[in-house]
Amino acid sequence: MLFEDLSLSQPLQQAIAELGHKNATPVQEKVIPEILRRNDVLASAQTGTGKTGAFAIPLLQLLNKKISGPHKDRKLEILILSPTRELAVQIEENIRAYAKHTEVKSGVVFGGTSIQPQINLLKNGLDILVATPGRLLDLRKQGYVDLEKISVLVLDEADLMLDMGFIDEVQKIIHLSHNLEQRLMFSATIPVKVEYLAKTLLQNPVRVEVDQNSSAASEVDQKLYMVPKPQKIELMLYVLRNVVQGGSVLIFRRTKHGVEKALESLAKNGFKAESLHGDKSQSERSLALNAFKNKEVNILVATDVAARGLDIDLLDYVLNFDIPNLPEVYVHRIGRTGRAGNVGTSISFCSADEKEYIKNIEKLLGGIIPVEENNPYPLEKDATPAVHLKKGSKHKKGRKGSGSKAKKKRWY
Repeated sequence: MLFEDLSLSQPLQQAIAELGHKNATPVQEKVIPEILRRNDVLASAQTGTGKTGAFAIPLLQLLNKKISGPHKDRKLEILILSPTRELAVQIEENIRAYAKHTEVKSGVVFGGTSIQPQINLLKNGLDILVATPGRLLDLRKQGYVDLEKISVLVLDEADLMLDMGFIDEVQKIIHLSHNLEQRLMFSATIPVKVEYLAKTLLQNPVRVEVDQNSSAASEVDQKLYMVPKPQKIELMLYVLRNVVQGGSVLIFRRTKHGVEKALESLAKNGFKAESLHGDKSQSERSLALNAFKNKEVNILVATDVAARGLDIDLLDYVLNFDIPNLPEVYVHRIGRTGRAGNVGTSISFCSADEKEYIKNIEKLLGGIIPVEENNPYPLEKDATPAVHLKKGSKHKKGRKGSGSKAKKKRWY
């Protein structure tokens, strides 16, 4: 469907055209008309499929008809909740781009940075607010956000929101938003806990599901390297030198410690890289992401939580240094490349203890991930996971050390 076939106002059509968008994505084609009909929506689609546009475009259409007068006199109409700071900033940037030729004013608030500029932003009046749950509740407690005036609530990346432990904050925000006219929920997957939250928030929602299994994988060339775990660092360096060769690459590691370890190895070997994980301050995370987006560095090493939902233009490679234990996470990861019709490449390093994870991923994808034969550190075909035995105590069972005996008080 062409955007011009949708009943959108001229200012919105102009902004969409300037962004170079002609055809609505499948999720946009299904969701936009439902939001314009003022229905509640529960939408499930992988990242990189245009979910932000699916709710931003119709909400701007509805809002632009209503607003009038100076910003300071307007009440906050639309609240969009996001699980991470980076994703919140990204959503608000997209909204601003779509709203370029309208009178709609949007803003974003998140934790980990000074609250005063955000208070000033709210005082100047907003029509749309994008927020992370914790900072929103802080601002509400201080009297700068009135949730009772919100007419539309959007929950984006709901599954990640719950995975990150925001369930109590989200339910509190829902409870305090008494006058909602429309509720929208977007999630890459819809597990049981998301279904439960949907029942709490939504009223007779229209359900939209788009290509759950293959949408992210279809535009991505996937490669699998079977490698012993101790050789993964060396293989990473080999791949960066001989395969990536200066292209942009997002490397996923399971833990913050793993991210920093990989970053240290890259620096020692002359690569320029930045890292992204939860222990970094907001300013550090913003600097790292901007350096990568502006191509000051071509390598970004990140954990899943830090990188979920990031929209990075023309990303060449995703490198799964650690295979995720959940197959859906693999699809989210490789969905960072091959976005908006572009072709990308994912490279995965699988050690003996991760073979089962790959089987589950292939089951979800409905196909086999090709194994790369040109591999300088191959894993033996019959290799099994290393078993780490706990070393026993050097003392005999039931024996105490001399120090313990000396300190023991006698009762006689």
